[in-house]
Amino acid sequence: MTDIKKIASEVVALLRSKGCTFASAESCTGGAIASAITQVAGCSDVMFGAVVAYHNSVKQGVLGVAAETIEEYGAVSECVVREMVQGVSRKLGATCAVATSGIAGPGGGTAEKPVGTVWVAIKVGEKLITRLLQVGDAGRENNINNSVKEVLLMLKRELGDENFC
Repeated sequence: MTDIKKIASEVVALLRSKGCTFASAESCTGGAIASAITQVAGCSDVMFGAVVAYHNSVKQGVLGVAAETIEEYGAVSECVVREMVQGVSRKLGATCAVATSGIAGPGGGTAEKPVGTVWVAIKVGEKLITRLLQVGDAGRENNINNSVKEVLLMLKRELGDENFC
């Protein structure tokens, strides 16, 4: 867990130094990314808010994910996290945002999308990237923590890029 706190502190420092603001839209991580960021002293300079969109009705009603997207691709998909990250960024007015949707386990996995499958979207300024994580089935808590760590590392890398915000 110490790694997550360290990386979150570095992310907050980068957001602050770049004059950026942050929001998260989280399904499988259940607000753990927002929690990691808000544990950093001084995060109120950059943290705008978070939406825990666990149920599809929240993804649709709050974040603006199209019902057709969920029907066609499933809630755990690249298309859904793209719409989630755009929705939370727009809704909360943040210049940087992340979104997660996945299967934390222990149940819920399929052959096509096993436990530990997590789609991530990161929006930094106008740049939007996605990534499929396969964190494995190390137990629900570990799956969530591993996802949070990877998302924060991805965000840190993108914030280190000079061409945004």
